Amino acid sequence: MNSMRVAQVSEPGGPFEIVERELPEPGPGHVRIAVEASGVCHSDAGMVHNAFPDLSFPLVAGHEVAGRIDALGEGVRHWAVGDRVEVGWFGGHCGHCPPCREGDFIVCRNLQVPGWRYDGGYATHMVAPVNALARIPDGLTAVEAAPLGCAGVTTYNAFRKSAARPGDLVAVIGIGGLGHLAVQYAAKSGLETVAVARGEDKRALAMELGAHHYIDSAATDTAKALQALGGATAVLATASNSQAMAAGADGLRPCGELIVIGIDDQPLPITPAQLILSARSVVGHPSGTSRDIEHTMNFSALAGIRPMTETVPLEEANEAFARMMSGAARFRMVLVP
Repeated sequence: MNSMRVAQVSEPGGPFEIVERELPEPGPGHVRIAVEASGVCHSDAGMVHNAFPDLSFPLVAGHEVAGRIDALGEGVRHWAVGDRVEVGWFGGHCGHCPPCREGDFIVCRNLQVPGWRYDGGYATHMVAPVNALARIPDGLTAVEAAPLGCAGVTTYNAFRKSAARPGDLVAVIGIGGLGHLAVQYAAKSGLETVAVARGEDKRALAMELGAHHYIDSAATDTAKALQALGGATAVLATASNSQAMAAGADGLRPCGELIVIGIDDQPLPITPAQLILSARSVVGHPSGTSRDIEHTMNFSALAGIRPMTETVPLEEANEAFARMMSGAARFRMVLVP
């Protein structure tokens, strides 16, 4: 086989079209991956609609990619054809910018995000650098593993790197593509977990995912409800709404932290006094490195944590993307070539 299929966008905002391309050969330090599953993430919309700098079209999105290595580039060691691998938002780092020299690869100034810096996983094959690869454990299928390369590692790392410790109260604002994973990671990590969402329709799901408490933010003041429980050490804001995210700030205990991973173009309505008087902090949290993705997948396999997914063929990329954008997906759309 000397060809592959990709779902590409020829111009910003345009529809996905299935085209056949010549099968690429991996260069030095790279591998070619036969894609088995590719998650459809909301961040892909920023690439499809040309919201990131230095994008080029036609564009192949996809940064939640699970598959098997089917070719090795020159100089590749410690990886073999047939290895099961994941490539997430972290698609490789440059190794020479100041953050990289300090070992903080996820904030590399030249971060190689698939779909942005090189063709992503909405395809039957893709090429990626070896420093982007994470090994998939036997306990996860490709469909289960794919969303963990971005949604999974982001929510897992958020609590793992926070000040919260087993037994502490934490909250997750938004029970969607990110939040349904965050609740599982928090609860399975021994954290007293509060799920926060609008309406009563997600209460049963939140409790099923492991939440110990549920707050209907449409009927209850989120901050007051959290303070009634003793105040949260950490609040993870996954909702794509600045007002909803900021509602957790006053629910923090002294020295608590609001961790922001939801994206909105509006400012967070938080005053200096809210932070200063109780020594609270607001932090933005990026994704995680390939090693972090391995930790996420291994913990998920060990603890029985799985993303809720809907799978569709690569040929239905437009339908999958539209379902993700509308918020109708429950909860991660996954393309299966």
